[in-house]
Amino acid sequence: MKFKQLSMTIAALSVVGTAMVPSAVAAPTAGPIAAPKFGVVYDAGGKFDKSFNQSAYEGLQRFSKETGIKVLEVQANSDTQAEQVMRGLARKKIDLIAAIGFSQTQAVQKVAKEFPNVRFVLIDSIAQGPNVNSVMFKEQEGSYLVGTAAAMASKTKKLGFVGGMDIPLIRAFACGYAQGIKATAPKAEIVQNMVGTTAAAWNDPAKGGELARAQFDRGVDVVFAVAGGSGMGALQMAKEKGKLAIGVDSNQNYLHPGTMLTSMVKRVDVAIYDSFKSVQNGTWKGGVTYKGLKEGGVDWVLDKDNRKVVTPEIEKRVNAVRTDIINGKIKVIDYRAGSSCPV
Repeated sequence: MKFKQLSMTIAALSVVGTAMVPSAVAAPTAGPIAAPKFGVVYDAGGKFDKSFNQSAYEGLQRFSKETGIKVLEVQANSDTQAEQVMRGLARKKIDLIAAIGFSQTQAVQKVAKEFPNVRFVLIDSIAQGPNVNSVMFKEQEGSYLVGTAAAMASKTKKLGFVGGMDIPLIRAFACGYAQGIKATAPKAEIVQNMVGTTAAAWNDPAKGGELARAQFDRGVDVVFAVAGGSGMGALQMAKEKGKLAIGVDSNQNYLHPGTMLTSMVKRVDVAIYDSFKSVQNGTWKGGVTYKGLKEGGVDWVLDKDNRKVVTPEIEKRVNAVRTDIINGKIKVIDYRAGSSCPV
């Protein structure tokens, strides 16, 4: 894949020799940086996945457009490759490296320890170290909202979910979705399928489409696709079958207007933009950051592309639920907290 700003290969980044690992890791020096250097490592989905990685790319683009600062971009197709390219960026004395996706957790953990003066922001997982900021999203809250919308829009009261890789993160989406559905339509039936158990599950649109088709054949009339590139197949199948679909991570409503009920957006773009700005102005801090509805980290989308399929009743109900979650009146259970779902 060719990047518009900079295409970098493993060979270009790899340098002979091993970095010295310090016995004690200290936090990077604080204070504003006049001309900071940034790098982004996308996961196997690639920055044009119309979903998770693309959201990160949009945050990068916004920052670069506002500041004129270019960002080095690379894609890691495996965990081993992630560590290699990350180490290559760190050797270039990058001020902050953004690692997109839970699959890069071990790479961040290892490379951050080797390069204590380089800051890291890890999206969707937690790594330790004073030079690491781990950003976690409350996917269950946004999923509860779209579950509410799905239950109201469904005529059959049979709702589908197509997940990518079967991991706790994706089950958190599914659980939040199910909670929203059951709170709205207690007798609704929910059909869930995962594309697979390896990283390949994110890039199999044919399988995503097959799973959605099977769900539609069982009477499902709304499907929530949380499967990266594989989800594109599920959304396309919904269009072909005349059903409704829900997008994820980025606003995917534009892909199939009239088919897309809504999208559960995860503001990775904002997380990346804020991280870069905080390094630039000297306010960056390590630790774990949680972003839910209250923090503007997740939400549902209502725009010109889905306005015709979202009734005033659905809009009113979803927004009321949104307020109740933010105010704490509705507590949405996170599957990851106890590896179980209450519904």
